[in-house]
Amino acid sequence: MIRFEHLSKGFQLRGQRKEVIRDLTLELPSGRSLGLLGRNGAGKSTLLQLIAGTMRPDSGRIVSDGSISWPVGFGGSFHREMTGIQNIRFIARIYGVDSDELVAFVEDFAELGRHFHMPVRSYSAGMRARLTFGASMGIRFDTYLVDETTAVGDAAFRRKSRSIFRERMKHASAIMVSHSPRQLRAFCDAGIVLENGKLRYFDDLEEAIELHERQLA
Repeated sequence: MIRFEHLSKGFQLRGQRKEVIRDLTLELPSGRSLGLLGRNGAGKSTLLQLIAGTMRPDSGRIVSDGSISWPVGFGGSFHREMTGIQNIRFIARIYGVDSDELVAFVEDFAELGRHFHMPVRSYSAGMRARLTFGASMGIRFDTYLVDETTAVGDAAFRRKSRSIFRERMKHASAIMVSHSPRQLRAFCDAGIVLENGKLRYFDDLEEAIELHERQLA
């Protein structure tokens, strides 16, 4: 369960206030994997960061009864001057998991080679996404926050990413941002649509996709 209680978040944009989330009160059910839909700039990535706790709301709060990953593909929680392996050991300590086991998993999964021992500031966007995706898959969360990251890398790496993500979904749920209805249908069974600062929940994913496509039209 994830519950939003009078949640608000906005930003100053060109001298004007843009409300991304506006007095949101809504409870998302446990055990459902949700496709998060919304037009570009609607605030989907902001919402994921608020849920993860990597961004603070202006007001209100988010309550959850399970563990939640950071937004996969978001490298803001990784220290740029630390190496990949140093970041992974730091994350292991924060989440209370065995650091050697997590390092071994990420090193094998992310396929970064010698870059795993180099500062994260030297990584390309794709390499950072591999590192964050590998780290999140190496820790068992109740809910995974995912933002298009199963599309990172070549075809073989994408297949591997989808395979391990599908395996994790057997025992966890997810909130996934994707512009591909096909990908959402592969991993999600319900939907939420963010528009004009408001979030709507749909028990039927197809209803969420239909509303989103009408809004784009």
